[in-house]
Amino acid sequence: MLTVKIEGLQKSYRSFQALKNIDLQIGTGLFGLLGPNGAGKSTLMKILSTILPFQEGKVSIYGNDLVKEGDKVRQLLGYLPQHFNVPSQFTGREFLHYVASMKGVTNQQDRNQQVDKLLEEVNLIQQANKKIKGYSGGMKRRLGIAQALIGNPRLIILDEPTAGLDPSERIRFRNLIEKLSKDHSIILSTHIISDIESSCEKVAVINHGEVLFQGTTDELAMKAINVIWELSVPIFEYDQVEKNYVIISSRKEKDQVVFRILSKEKLQDEVSPVQPTIEDGYMAVINGVMS
Repeated sequence: MLTVKIEGLQKSYRSFQALKNIDLQIGTGLFGLLGPNGAGKSTLMKILSTILPFQEGKVSIYGNDLVKEGDKVRQLLGYLPQHFNVPSQFTGREFLHYVASMKGVTNQQDRNQQVDKLLEEVNLIQQANKKIKGYSGGMKRRLGIAQALIGNPRLIILDEPTAGLDPSERIRFRNLIEKLSKDHSIILSTHIISDIESSCEKVAVINHGEVLFQGTTDELAMKAINVIWELSVPIFEYDQVEKNYVIISSRKEKDQVVFRILSKEKLQDEVSPVQPTIEDGYMAVINGVMS
């Protein structure tokens, strides 16, 4: 089912064009939006969340026009912004009750059940009655995830949701959204490839305000077929390789450094081709070096 349809979307801040003719179609399930910092991801998420206006184009969410039927759209949304600020004088439980009330969950029993369930799912039940001003950055982020899910929204928009989470909490988050994605539409905006790789089937890559790719994660990986190589050099040649090539990653093996390099041309005889990953495909698309 098509959830979000974006056609010819443009957004400018004075002379700076943040989004350029964005066309995207997003259905039920988990959709990943990848791009470097400053690519335009957060601007797009704010527009979809009805926070930012836009100059040109059309956006519909579950058939509702974003401009003409913004009130209907907001009733369908759960949103975690990239920078999430909460009233520090509340406890975590109080804040979630407040958000639930704002979202129209007026029945006290329903609110109690939803709040307690989400506190458990984001691993904050032990800190539920603690003032938010005493929360760590990761705890505040988990509270932000919980408030986005209050009210069982049909469309969940999460902007850099795992920033500040430790590895175990990141795994917990992935398990939670994978479960929700079976009957919700979730847009996960991030620059962390592993979040997309482990969870998303459909993905788009955006850079400099433009959509460079939209498709499956497997199709993204294949964008780097025949342009990814492994090169092993002595450690003292590290700087030379870094200067001359687009490096995906490197690892040390004894007195050698093994580089994963992006190049349309085979560099030398001792270079070996390798099977591309989603990260390789992403780097190939961002750098315009594709097979």
